[in-house]
Amino acid sequence: MRLTFTKGTGKYDDLRIEHESGPAETIACPKQGIIPHDMIHYAVESTLTHRGFLSLVADGSPASFATAGEDTENAIERLVETLQAEMWGGLVPVANLIATYEHACAASGHRIVPVSAHDVEAIRGRIDQLSAEWEKIPVRGSLTLSF
Repeated sequence: MRLTFTKGTGKYDDLRIEHESGPAETIACPKQGIIPHDMIHYAVESTLTHRGFLSLVADGSPASFATAGEDTENAIERLVETLQAEMWGGLVPVANLIATYEHACAASGHRIVPVSAHDVEAIRGRIDQLSAEWEKIPVRGSLTLSF
């Protein structure tokens, strides 16, 4: 699956998802002052073996789907949100990030998928790389990733 993130001129960036078979889909990504939310999904899901939004889309779910609330997908969403919050607020010790993620899972009432300190460092590295690339992209420019 090919993911093309395009910087928009207004309040949204775009994500075009091209499947190996079937029509392409485009979804709007609200600008956040950091990389797009779904790019953080890419960093997480391309690093870990756990399934989330992009894995489901790769398996044929439409990009506009609403997850049925499976534990793994919810846990990955909480991890993405925790990393996103860290990007806005600044790096925290890995143990604190993992504790925040686990607390978010518990508060949402679903199980935690295991995430190690090594996993967090690998995801952070991928996010740093993507952030540097995204920062260089001009408005209306694109960054394409394979998933």
